[in-house]
Amino acid sequence: MRYSHKLSDAVHILAYVAIYHDDDLSSAAIAASIESNPALVRRLMGALRRAELLTTQQGSATPQLARPADRISLLDVYHAVEADTPLLHVDDKTNPACIVGGNIQATLRGAYAEVQDAAERQMAAITLASLIVDIRQREQQRNHA
Repeated sequence: MRYSHKLSDAVHILAYVAIYHDDDLSSAAIAASIESNPALVRRLMGALRRAELLTTQQGSATPQLARPADRISLLDVYHAVEADTPLLHVDDKTNPACIVGGNIQATLRGAYAEVQDAAERQMAAITLASLIVDIRQREQQRNHA
């Protein structure tokens, strides 16, 4: 099973732009921090721009947060890059003649919907600002160790 890193990479981009606002904000510099490639960074930045979380100017490496970091939630970023992709997925290929195989999908869809709702409520409560505070605190601790 492949996992999507789009959410964590998008949060990474926004935090990088906020923290390094006066430094090199090129897609190459951000990609080096993510250990990815500039094309991925540009695609994610495009999604963040369309969601009005980031502003960019073509031909200029000067992205900025579109609103204050305390007004950008983890849920905002999730919706920007994952669209309608749920966190959990049901295997649709089960044996309908089996009591489990014939009923597991509907059972799990209900349970997974509850998990999705709870996760989204929690994600809405987590701001980019709080994540940036945590990043800075961890860096301070790392430098003092």
